[in-house]
Amino acid sequence: MATRARYVLLSLATLLGVLGLGCQSAPPTGSPGPAPDSVAAPARAAPSAAAPEVASGDTYIRWLVDRSMLHQAELTARRYSGQGQLWQHPYANPQPRAASALASVWFTAYPPSHITRPGESVLGSLGDPELWSLFKEIGVKGVHTGPMKRAGGIRGREYTPTIDGNFDRISTEIDPGFGSDEEYKSLVRRARDNGAVVIGDIVPGHSGKGADFRLAERGYGDYPGLYHMVEIESKDWGVLPPVPAGKDAVNLKPEAVDELKARGYIVGQLPRTIFYEKNIKETDWSVTEAVAGVDGRKRRWVYLHYFKGGQPTFNWLDPTFAAQRLVMGDALHSLGTLGERMLRLDANGFLGIEVGPNNDRAWSEGHPLSVTSNQLIAGLVRKLGGFTFQELNLTLEDIKAMSHGGADLSYDFVTRPGYHHALVTGDAEFLRLMLGLQKTYQIDPAGLIHALQNHDELTLELVHFWTRHKDATFTFRGKTMKGRELREIIRAEMHGRLLGPAAPYNLEAANGVSCTTATVAAAALGIRDVGRLTEAQRRDIQRAHLLVAMYNAMQPGIFALSGWDLVGALTLPAESVKTLLADGDTRWINRGSYDLLGTNPVAVKSTADLPRTQALYGTLPEQLKRPGSFVWQLKKMLRVRAEYRINESEQIDIPAVKARGLVVMVHRLPDGRGTQVTATNFGRTAVGETVAIKTAPPGGVVTDLLEEKARGTLGADGRLHLAIGPHEGQVLLIK
Repeated sequence: MATRARYVLLSLATLLGVLGLGCQSAPPTGSPGPAPDSVAAPARAAPSAAAPEVASGDTYIRWLVDRSMLHQAELTARRYSGQGQLWQHPYANPQPRAASALASVWFTAYPPSHITRPGESVLGSLGDPELWSLFKEIGVKGVHTGPMKRAGGIRGREYTPTIDGNFDRISTEIDPGFGSDEEYKSLVRRARDNGAVVIGDIVPGHSGKGADFRLAERGYGDYPGLYHMVEIESKDWGVLPPVPAGKDAVNLKPEAVDELKARGYIVGQLPRTIFYEKNIKETDWSVTEAVAGVDGRKRRWVYLHYFKGGQPTFNWLDPTFAAQRLVMGDALHSLGTLGERMLRLDANGFLGIEVGPNNDRAWSEGHPLSVTSNQLIAGLVRKLGGFTFQELNLTLEDIKAMSHGGADLSYDFVTRPGYHHALVTGDAEFLRLMLGLQKTYQIDPAGLIHALQNHDELTLELVHFWTRHKDATFTFRGKTMKGRELREIIRAEMHGRLLGPAAPYNLEAANGVSCTTATVAAAALGIRDVGRLTEAQRRDIQRAHLLVAMYNAMQPGIFALSGWDLVGALTLPAESVKTLLADGDTRWINRGSYDLLGTNPVAVKSTADLPRTQALYGTLPEQLKRPGSFVWQLKKMLRVRAEYRINESEQIDIPAVKARGLVVMVHRLPDGRGTQVTATNFGRTAVGETVAIKTAPPGGVVTDLLEEKARGTLGADGRLHLAIGPHEGQVLLIK
C-alpha cells in the first residue's frame, strides 16, 4: 500500500510540473529526444495459441498487468522524470503557426484501407521510397497514420478484434496486422529524410476492453479508477438486466439509467447519445456480467461509454489519477519511442462529466475539466517539442475555449458542413454564415485543419445550433430564425440530396451521411448511378472535387486530404461490407481500400479485408504523368500555396457578394508579399461580379497565381471584377 501511494504522489507531482508559463517556438526538425533504446520497456509477447485458457489467479493477473497500458505508462514515465529534456521547450501556449510551419499539407492515412504489395505490411508500404518521392513531388509534408496501435479487447488470454477501426486502443504497441514498432520507426526516418513528419494519435477519452479494463473489473489496484465505472451493490442488481450468453456486458435502457441515478450511483443520461441504435445502444451506459475480483467477491459494474459499448470512458478526476498517468505515458511513448512529431487528441471534449443542474441530464460537453485536461496533455507534448491537434465537433465557443492552453490545432468542424452544403445545393450562404461566425468567435483559420474526406462520415450534427444556440436567432435566406430551425433546414437539404433515390450509393450514418468526397460531388451534380459514369461525368466530379480542395487549401492553416481523395474513391456497395454494417455503423462504405502506387493491381481487398473501392482518378504515378488529372492539378495548387506561404497568411476579410454560390476570402500574405484572394464558385452557373477588396492598394496589379498571368489592375475604388465558371475558383494576388 505504501509503494502504491508513493507512485500516486510521484505521478501527481509530475502532472503539476506540466503547468507553467511561456510561449512555444518551432522545435528543431529532429525527433523529440527519447531515452536511449537500451532502457526501453521490454517488448511484450503476443498471446500464444497454446496459452492456457485460465482467466483467474495471480498468474493471470500478472499476465494482464504486463499487457496493460497503465503499467507500460509507468515504465515509460520513469525514463523522463528528472531529465533535462523536459525543460527545453516552453509549453503553456498553443502554437498553431509553428505547427503549420512544421508541416502544412497532410496525407491522412487509414491503415485498414491501404492495399500493399503481396506479403508487404501496411507500414512497409507507407514507408515505400517511391511513395515518399511522389509525396514530395505533390507537396505533402506530413502523414497522419491514423490509429495503428493494438485495439479491440481481451477475453481470457485471447485478443479480440477492434470494434471501431482501431479507436478502441488497448496497448502502446503497433498492431501486428499493420506491421511492427521497428517498421513504424523506419517510416518516421523515411519521412524525416524527405523533409516531412509523421503524425500519430492518442485517445484521452476511452480505451477498448483490454488488460486495463479486465483488471478494473476485478477490482485490482488503481485500475477501477481508470474508468467512469461504478460498482452496483448486490441488493440493487434487480435493476440490472441479465447479460446475454456470449457477451460480457449489455447496454442499459433509459429507465434503468434513471433508476440508478435516483439511487445515487451514476450521473444519469447524457444530453445526446452518439451512435444511437435501437436495442443496441439506447444509452451511454452498460453493465458487466458478474466478475470475480482479486478478493474473490463478485461484482457488477455500470460503466460509461460515449461511443460503442467496447469503448469504456476514462475517469479524469479520480483520486488515483490513473487516467492521466496512462494517457501521459502513451504520449511519451508516441513522441519519444516512435518518433512522432504531432498527436491527435481523439474525443478530447468528453473528459469531464457531472450531475446536471436541476436534476437535468448530465453536464458532459463544454465541461471545464475537459479544458484543464487538454492543457495537461498538450502542455506535456509541447514540453517534448511536439504539437497536438483536436478533432472536436462541439459549439464554436467550446472549440475556442479548448484551445486556451490546449491543443495547437483544431479540425475545421466550423466550415466543413458549410462547404459541403454549398457544393450540394449550389448556395454558399450557410458557408458564408459560418465564416462570419468563425470571425465573431475569433477562431483563427490558421489554427484549423481544413480537410477533405477522413475515415468518419460527413458529420451533420451542427452542434452549435443544436445545443447552446438552439434558441439564438440567425438570419438566413432573408429570414430570422432560431438555431434549431436553421439546423433542421440544413440537415433536411443535405439528407434529401445525399441519400435515398437521389444518391443511393450513400447511406445515413449516426451523425450524418456515409459518403466519399467524390460521391458528394456526384450527388451535387444530380448523378444517381455512379456505376456507369460517362467521361464527361467523371470530369465534372473531378472539377467539383478540385473546387473543395481549393477552398480548403487556399487559406491559412493546415490542408489535409486522404487516400480516398487522391484516387477519387467511390463508396462501397453495402452488400460488400454487410457484416461490418451489422451494428448499424455505415461508415465502412466510405472506407474502401485503395492502391496509391498501383503495386498490386490484382488485389480485390486490403490485408484488413476491406474491399477495393472504385477509383475514378487512378494511381499517383499514372496521374502525375497525365496533365489535367486530379493529382496533377492538385500539385500545381499546392506549389502556389507553398511558394506564396498562403498557410502562413492572415484572413482579414470575407467580402459581401451577391452571387448565391460565391465565396471570397481575403488574406494578407507574410513579409509584405501582398494581398491574396481565394474566390470559389460553388454554383452551377458562371459568376460575373465586382467585389470590394478593402485592404488592397487601388490600382494594384492582379495576378492569377494558378494560371501565372496578369488579370489587370484593381479599380481605383478598390473593386475587383471576378469572372468564374461553375464549380471553379481563382487564386489571385494583388500587389
